[in-house]
Amino acid sequence: MVGERARERLLTILSEKGIESAPVLAAMANVPRHLFVDEALAHRAYDDVVLPIGYEQTISQPFIVARMTEVLYREAKHDRILEIGTGCGYQAAVLAQLWTRVYSIERIRDLHRYARQRLLALGLANIQTKAADGHYGWPEEAPFDAIMLTAAPPEIPQRLLAQLGEGGCLLAPVGAQGVVQYLTLVRRVGDDFEYTRLDAVRFVPMRKGIED
Repeated sequence: MVGERARERLLTILSEKGIESAPVLAAMANVPRHLFVDEALAHRAYDDVVLPIGYEQTISQPFIVARMTEVLYREAKHDRILEIGTGCGYQAAVLAQLWTRVYSIERIRDLHRYARQRLLALGLANIQTKAADGHYGWPEEAPFDAIMLTAAPPEIPQRLLAQLGEGGCLLAPVGAQGVVQYLTLVRRVGDDFEYTRLDAVRFVPMRKGIED
């Protein structure tokens, strides 16, 4: 099996870095990260590093993927989750191991097309994707139990907060490009939102519009 030993080594690294959830570790083990990167970079797919995927975008460091997944898996229900920023599709594939339905939005049409092809090839039928501006979310499918942003806005769009169901949680890296960003967890309680600042992180900026 391609990358099996490397995958096992990565799981050890994730555990040593503090990922404790057995379901999250199992989800990370089940998703073949080497299929989501360029063939020339496949030998680094199970290193705990960020890798380029073209279009000035990246596939996140596995620890960050596991960390964000673990936070939402612990804090939110596991029925419906919205991801803003499909990228290569790797994070969506991990989420699909843990949530009943995954909805994922990508603003770069070519990335969306390639990600969709990969996800379909893996037989992940519980993921629905579309090419759109993530700032608007997916109101037709709202409310969501959880929302994850994989690009950093300077502040969390109110339209996304409005698409959280009661008790739902949103997790996003927040901060302008060039300044310190923080993972921020937001929980909806009635019409109010409770904010918790977590780790310092570095993500690509969340941009508006759709790119061909």
